[in-house]
Amino acid sequence: MTAVQGTDVDITTADGVADAYLAHPADGLPHPGVLFYQDAYGIRPHLKSMADRLAAAGYTVLVPNVFYRGGRAPVVELPEFIDPAADPTIWQRIMPVMQSLTPEGVKRDADAYLNWLADSPLVTDGPVGITGYCMGARLAVGTAAVFPERIAAAAGFHGGRLVTDTPDSPHLTVGPITAELYFGFADQDQSMTEDQIHTFQEALDAAGIRNTCEIYRGAEHGYTQADTPSYSADAAERHWDALLDLLKRTF
Repeated sequence: MTAVQGTDVDITTADGVADAYLAHPADGLPHPGVLFYQDAYGIRPHLKSMADRLAAAGYTVLVPNVFYRGGRAPVVELPEFIDPAADPTIWQRIMPVMQSLTPEGVKRDADAYLNWLADSPLVTDGPVGITGYCMGARLAVGTAAVFPERIAAAAGFHGGRLVTDTPDSPHLTVGPITAELYFGFADQDQSMTEDQIHTFQEALDAAGIRNTCEIYRGAEHGYTQADTPSYSADAAERHWDALLDLLKRTF
């Protein structure tokens, strides 16, 4: 592990300016780029610590505030320990922000994030990796499908709603993906049941995509997030092993 530098940056998009957190090795040299997609709770100290840990392994990590249209992070003020069971208003405040994120907006934003990484002197030339959490797993799939030539590897952890009954369900959009994919699903997650996990993997296999889909037994939705009740230290460490192995194979 190396020393890490973390800074706040602004990214010009087609729709405005997205604030973001950037973490990279403190040597000032270019390193492989990783686009880090947030969960619904957004950029906060825990998410920054995750980006720092990834950067310490030798990567330049960009964590955009995907809710920037609603303001700079934190778009929704949250307690230090986030427990919706103790405060139901948390989801009441977050849901409208999530629902304002349209598929077309996501595509435009992803293009801006990837362009920023490509232009940064802290990022090596070539395709980048992606990691996404909760809703960020869906964003990872969508970005890898829309920009296949720019994504070398993508991972998603405790992702939900990757298989739905709608025509734009993520599992129906994976055809163009050329990246290697890894997904770590929680078995105690009603947003992605085991039947849906099997459907998702069947879609990846049918498209000829290199992929690994694993079910983390005993884990809940959000198991990587140490500032929530869903956190599992064992599952979180397993996620780190899987993510770093994927990136090591790729870069």
